[in-house]
Parts: sequence; structure tokens; C-alpha cells
Amino acid sequence: MSAPIVLAFDDTSLLSPLFGEHDRHLARIEQMLGVAIVSRGNQVRIQGPHSATEAARDALNAVYAKLRKGMNVDLGEVEAAVRLSQPRSSEGGLDLFGAEGLAITTRKRRVAPRTANQGAYLKALKLNELVFGVGPAGTGKTYLAVAMAVDALTSGKVDRIILSRPAVEAGERLGFLPGDMREKVDPYLRPLYDALYDMLPGEQVTKRLATGEIEIAPLAFMRGRTLANAFAILDEAQNTTAMQMKMFLTRLGEGSRMVVTGDLSQVDLPPGTRSGLADALEALEGVQGIGTVRFLNQDVVRHPLVGRIVDAYDARDGAKK
Repeated sequence: MSAPIVLAFDDTSLLSPLFGEHDRHLARIEQMLGVAIVSRGNQVRIQGPHSATEAARDALNAVYAKLRKGMNVDLGEVEAAVRLSQPRSSEGGLDLFGAEGLAITTRKRRVAPRTANQGAYLKALKLNELVFGVGPAGTGKTYLAVAMAVDALTSGKVDRIILSRPAVEAGERLGFLPGDMREKVDPYLRPLYDALYDMLPGEQVTKRLATGEIEIAPLAFMRGRTLANAFAILDEAQNTTAMQMKMFLTRLGEGSRMVVTGDLSQVDLPPGTRSGLADALEALEGVQGIGTVRFLNQDVVRHPLVGRIVDAYDARDGAKK
């Protein structure tokens, strides 16, 4: 147990959003870092192991800095500040306050990295023409890619966004579903619609879909095309075959960017069929202009229980092997 750290915050009007309703933000920091936090007036006293108290101090300072800039802070932002404040190895670490430089502002929200790997992912998206984002559900792979695509479109860096998914799900076939082709494939592409509506006003999404500035299509519709001046995202890429993956990657045209996301622990292909995502990661390792970011269970930014669920499945599967 190290000597306690005492912080004093000058602007008392920010204490309520800093501490959270009924001090829920402080309680969450205590839970995540294993420290004890006591607030009295404008002061906060942090007691616990040395590295944990320093992390709590940095997290509180980061949240306070956001509030002073007029930004809204919720529990998710507090959790992100804690993750970014925790000690990391020198490999791919992300500076706590430097993360703000990677933020993306769309018409409806401001999107900033909430883990070190999310920061590395946004950096890779800015620097590379092709990026693979691989890891468990809930790590922001698709959401951040869509945010970057919307930013590129609205700033004029690309002329259109193309969002695609393989129409493959466990236990179902498209032919068994009612309706025309669009009605058949829309349920598979719904998560991409959700991300778009989170970034842009509804009327903007509708208008851009109608004009073709935003196109959402199953992977099968990509064959034979060249995607010039476009930002293309292939989601759920673990469900592509090696041939489908090669087909998609070779659609890359002049002035375009491409992002491929997937979770190799959730492959719904027929038994014995190798995932095109796994095949591409192996074949393209070390190729110049390609960035690869591998997310971990610790990067899950949905409900905290999601991370524990992923851990439990991994532990069970590891024991079986």
C-alpha cells in the first residue's frame, strides 16, 4: 500500500458530472482498479497500490479535462479513461491524453478511442490503405471503421462508402427467407445500418443511400467491380472463403481505402472450410501498406459482463483443447 494521492479540482460546478450520480463514476474506478476513493468537498483521496492509485489519478484528471472542454461524460467515458490510464508495455501503448488527437467528429457524435488497441486501430486506419481489425465482439471494430468512413465521406476524401457482409449465418440459408433479395439480405446488414444512423442524421442516411453515396450490399454483389474513390468495409469477414476474400481485396481501386473486420472465434462456415480472414492474415503478413490490429478481450467496450462472457468461453475452449 503506497501513500495516498490527494487531488483538488478548482471548478466545483464540474464535480457532479466528474463523480457521477451517487458517486457512481468513483465507484466504477474503485471496482476497475482496486483502490479506495473518498471525496470531500472539491478534494479526492485515492488509496491503494502505487500503480493503481496513479492510474486512478490519471483517469480522473482525463475526465476532468474533458469536462472543462465542455464535453459530456458518461460511465463509458470514465471506463475508457481508466483503461487508457493503466500501465502498458512499450509495444503499441497509447498516451492517455494523446488519444484525444485520434477522435473523430461526425454529424451526430464524437468518437474517441476507449482502449489502447482502439487507438492503435484508428491510427492504422489513418495511415494505411488496407486495415484488418480482428478480435472478439464488442471491441468497436466495425463501429470505429464506420465512423472513419463517414468522416472521409463528409470531408470529401472519398466519394462513397461501401459496406458489405457475407450473407452467412448459422443454420439458415437465404432461400428459406421470405421476400425479394433486398428483404432477404437486409437482416444480415442491419448492424451496419445501426452504425450509420449513430453517426449521421436519419434523413442524411436515407438521402445518401438513395443517391448511392452510401451502398450496403452482400459480398456476392462485389464481384467484377472496381471500387475507386471509395471507403469499403467488409464486416464479419471470418465467414468468407479464401476465394471470396481474395475477390474482395482485389476490388481496391484508385483513391480508395478498405477495412476488413472479423472474429475468428465465431466462424459459421461449413465444417472443413477455412476462413478467408485467417487465410488473408497469413498470406498478407508483412505486406507494405496493410495494417493489422488484433483486439483482446480487455478491449470489449460493451456492458462489462460481455468481457467476462468472452473470457469464460475462451477459458472453457482452452480447457477442452
